Amino acid sequence: MTTVSYAQKLTTNEPHKALTTGGKRGVGRNNAGRITVRHKGGGHKRLLRDVDFTYKKQVPAVVETIEYDPNRTGFIGLLLYKDGERRYALLPGSVKVGDTIVAAEDAAATPGNRLPIKNVPIGGFVYNVELKPGNGAKIGRAAGVHIEVIARSNGYVDLKMPSSEVRKVQETCWATVGEVSNDEHHLESIGKAGRSRWKGVRPTVRGTAMNPVDHPHGGGEGRQGRGLRRAKSAWGKPTGKGQKTRSPKKYSNYLIVSRRKVGKRSK
Repeated sequence: MTTVSYAQKLTTNEPHKALTTGGKRGVGRNNAGRITVRHKGGGHKRLLRDVDFTYKKQVPAVVETIEYDPNRTGFIGLLLYKDGERRYALLPGSVKVGDTIVAAEDAAATPGNRLPIKNVPIGGFVYNVELKPGNGAKIGRAAGVHIEVIARSNGYVDLKMPSSEVRKVQETCWATVGEVSNDEHHLESIGKAGRSRWKGVRPTVRGTAMNPVDHPHGGGEGRQGRGLRRAKSAWGKPTGKGQKTRSPKKYSNYLIVSRRKVGKRSK
């Protein structure tokens, strides 16, 4: 079992109380109590931090603290704006306490600043990217990830995603410069089943270990192959590596320049 060395990176153990709230977490059940999403439930109680993903406040802010957020993999920071207001934001890896960041049309393309993606230099790294102008950051929010700006034309910017997909986004969408903090997260090893339960992840049973009535891969004497050319989910849908599951008529297909590479990626 391995963990991230938080003591060297975080500056406080307590969140800003005014920006936290309680509430019941989703445990994969509907209003009738039936499981609709498998493998979810339990876990340690969490406080929800009100993280700002819209950045509509275009006033310079100073990073007061760098904090752990149990609801996401990257670190968040408490920003103190010039007018005295405080907000949480997802921080890039290179920003430190005392640094000043700003969201503005003419902001410099330095880590932590937020600006329209058309103003980010080709080859630059961004995160917290909008998919529709003014809709708030939707993609590029996991620990250690970055999205590369690779081209601009006809009102769109081509972005290379962490998955290796190349996608068009309107040039008026906003993004934050840099890459998400906590880049050591991918090196973390859960180590034991109990730690997954602390995170709210319930056990996953292999289809080959089930009976035929429960899964298409089930049944047979002893261990054997699935007996099917294509791997399936419990409901008969295609699953596993190398199989396309995206709808051929998905509304955003025209924005995909190059599909992601499946299987083992070489970086």
